[in-house]
Amino acid sequence: MSENVRVRFAPSPTGNLHIGGARTAIYNWAFARRHGGTFVLRIEDTDPERSTEENTQAILRAMEWLGLDFDEGPGVGGKYGPYFQTERAESYAEALEGLKAAGGTYPCFCTPAELDAKREAGRAKGGFAGYDRTCRSLDADAAAARVAAGEPHVWRLKVPDGRGDIAFSDAVRGEVTFPVDAVDDLVLVRTDGTATYNFAVTIDDATMAITHVVRGDDHLSNTPKQILIYEALGVPVPTFAHLSMILGADGKRLSKRHGATSVEAYRDLGYLPEAVMNYLALLGWSLDGETTVISRETLAENFSLDRVSKNPAIFDDEKLDWMNGAYIREMSADELVDRMNPWLASAGLLTADEAIARREWLLKLVPLVSERIKRLDELAPMVAFLFSETVEIDDSARAKVLQKEGAGVALDACRDALAGLASFDTETIEAALREVPERVGIKPKVVFQAIRVAVTGTTVSPPLFESLELLGRERTLLRIAAARPLSTD
Repeated sequence: MSENVRVRFAPSPTGNLHIGGARTAIYNWAFARRHGGTFVLRIEDTDPERSTEENTQAILRAMEWLGLDFDEGPGVGGKYGPYFQTERAESYAEALEGLKAAGGTYPCFCTPAELDAKREAGRAKGGFAGYDRTCRSLDADAAAARVAAGEPHVWRLKVPDGRGDIAFSDAVRGEVTFPVDAVDDLVLVRTDGTATYNFAVTIDDATMAITHVVRGDDHLSNTPKQILIYEALGVPVPTFAHLSMILGADGKRLSKRHGATSVEAYRDLGYLPEAVMNYLALLGWSLDGETTVISRETLAENFSLDRVSKNPAIFDDEKLDWMNGAYIREMSADELVDRMNPWLASAGLLTADEAIARREWLLKLVPLVSERIKRLDELAPMVAFLFSETVEIDDSARAKVLQKEGAGVALDACRDALAGLASFDTETIEAALREVPERVGIKPKVVFQAIRVAVTGTTVSPPLFESLELLGRERTLLRIAAARPLSTD
C-alpha cells in the first residue's frame, strides 16, 4: 500500500470502553502497524451531558491496558490536533465559511414544528419524509438579511441537483450503494452554532488526513451523508471499512444483560490483556482460519481488511476463558508471579515486602496453579490456605471426609509419618504418605482426602504433596492436630 496510511479510533467518552469499541480500536491499530502508518486517537466529547473526564480517563486506561499505543492523540500530541472535538470548533466554523463561499450550503429558517409537519405530510403521501428544501429556493440576499437580523436558522448541505446514487467500495462489505433521493439536505450546523455529528466527524477526518475509516456498521447509514460533505469540501474521500457487530450467545447485540461488556470489567475479572486482545482480534478476522493463539506482533504483521468477515461475530465467554488459560499456561514462572502478586495483595494474602522476600516460594507455587486456573481472580481462593496460619474447615468437607470411618486413624498415621522426616520436600513427603494406607489398612482415598481436608479446609485443592511442602512441616502438623478432634474414630 503506497499511501501513508492514517487511521483513527474516535470513541465518545459517555461510558467505559465497550468490547465492541475495543475491537474497532484493535483493528485500526493493527492496520496502521501492518502498513507502517499512523494510529490516531480522537475523543468525540460533544455530548455535554454524558461526556466526562472520568470516562475519558477510563478509555485511556483501557487502551493502555490492551497495549494499544497511539501515535497521535491526548497526551501524545501531533500536528493535526487538538484531539478533543470540543476543542475543534474553529475548524468547523472555517469549513462552514468555505462551503458558504462555494455555494455548498444554505440557511434554513424552518422551525421544528414546521419540519415535523413537513415530514408527516411526506409520510402521509407515502413519499420521502425528509426535508422538502423549502429554504433552498429563498433569495440569497433576503436569506442573508434574515441571518444578519439574528433570525434562528441552521445551515444545511446543498446536495447537488442531478447527483447520482451514492456508491462506494467498502473494504469489508464490497460495493455499497445508497439512492441519493433518500438523503436529506442534512443539517451541518445547528441553531446554536454547534456542528452536527456528520459535519464534525467529516471535517475532523479530512483535516487530520485520515485515509481509512474503520468503524462499526452502525455508522454505515452515515457514510453517504459524509461522502456528500467530502465532495462539497472538495477533499479526497477516505476508504471506508464497516465492521459487523458483536452478538451475545443468544444472537442479540452484546449488552449488559450478557454480563461484563467493558474492557476494564474483563480486566477486573482476571483476564490478561494479551488474551483479550487476541480474542477480540479473532471476532471477525482470522490469520489463516486455524490459528487461535496470536501474539500482538503476529497480528500487527499480518492484519488485513480483506480477511475481516461481513458476518456478525458471537462473543463466547467460554472460548475467552480457554484462551486466557492458554496464555497463563504458556507464561514463564517469573512473569506469572508478577501477574499473580497484585491479586494476592488485593486479597490480603501478600504485602509488597513479602512479595520480594518470598519470591522463590512464589515461584514454586506457580506450577501448582498455572494448569488449574483460567482467570487470575480464581487464584486467591485456591491458594489462600497456604498463606494463613490456620484454616477453617468447610462443613460439608468435614461431614463427608473427616467423619468418615478411618479418617481419624489416617490423620494420626499421616502426622506420625510426616513428623519424623529428615527433609520436608515434595518427593520425601509423597514417599512417606504413600506408605500409610497399606500400613494402617485404610483405602488410599480415605487417607489422602482426610489429610487434604485437614490442611486445606476443602476437598478440592492444588496438588497435595507440593502444597504440604509450601505449607511447611510446622503448619502441616498443627492443622492435622486441629482437625483430629473433628473425626469420629
